[in-house]
Amino acid sequence: MPIMAARHYNQGKLVRELGPDDIIPEDCDTGDFFWLGLFEPTPEELAGIAKRFGLHPLAVEDALKAKQLPKVEVYGDQLFVIAATGNREGDTIQSGETAIFLGRHFIVSVRHGSARAHTEVRARLETLPAKLAHGPDYVLYAILDFIVDGYFPVIDGIEDQLLALEESVMDTPLDAEEIRHLYGQRHEIIRFQRLVGLMKEVAWRLVHAEDLPWIDDAVRPYFRDIWDHVQRAEFRLSGLREITASVVETNSLLEQQRQGVITRQLAAWAAILAVPTAIAGIYGMNFQFMPELGWQLGYPYALGLIFGGSALVFWRFKHIGWL
Repeated sequence: MPIMAARHYNQGKLVRELGPDDIIPEDCDTGDFFWLGLFEPTPEELAGIAKRFGLHPLAVEDALKAKQLPKVEVYGDQLFVIAATGNREGDTIQSGETAIFLGRHFIVSVRHGSARAHTEVRARLETLPAKLAHGPDYVLYAILDFIVDGYFPVIDGIEDQLLALEESVMDTPLDAEEIRHLYGQRHEIIRFQRLVGLMKEVAWRLVHAEDLPWIDDAVRPYFRDIWDHVQRAEFRLSGLREITASVVETNSLLEQQRQGVITRQLAAWAAILAVPTAIAGIYGMNFQFMPELGWQLGYPYALGLIFGGSALVFWRFKHIGWL
């Protein structure tokens, strides 16, 4: 059975933990609510829970499908929310989703592809009965806050890697494999930023929409905190995109500068070699009447011109920084 946890609360206090064979009563007292957490259920497994709580078929269909985009939907007197989760595995960001059904006396969460269970959230809330007494809408806030807080370790890991790469590129140029990897990281950031942007819309609607059932005014300020966290995550992802662009641009500029240095050095040595080539070319011509041919010091004189001229050109290029 995919039920990771099923618990009954009253006035914020745990009444009992439900087993697979326990029957959830049809009628609930004031202050009662049930919290069920499911992980990748089959259609048959979710059908029984949907029948018990009267979940809308379209919402159930969305909850069963993976790769759903974040959204908020109202089905009669029930609220349906899909939130995007993020987890970094190696150099890729593995996205998942958590579908949440919210009713007057219940909250049901269905996780797909999320490596982080809600055990931590549940344990923390059970130590805060005054908060849990708000009801299922506060549990919805706690789950969404837990999901959004999970974005920041992903962002921190990518940021540390990109900053280290930005520093190393000043000393060592990127090779083709590193550039391909960098562009792959950029695509991961863009894809994740798109999901985070949709999560910001979800949080905004939970704060401001007046037609959402079972969201009390006392709980709405908590959703504003989620919106603020999502906005910061989106801002940092924009910064990561700028860092990737900066690394590529810096690497390109440094590579052009290195190529310019090499080009100047080659040009300088070509100019130096041109001096003996020119002198040897002149004295290698087979003219009968050349003044230096009958001169005893002609050979030392030619060598002096070659070495002296080459040394002068070398000094000049060294002086202007080309060598």
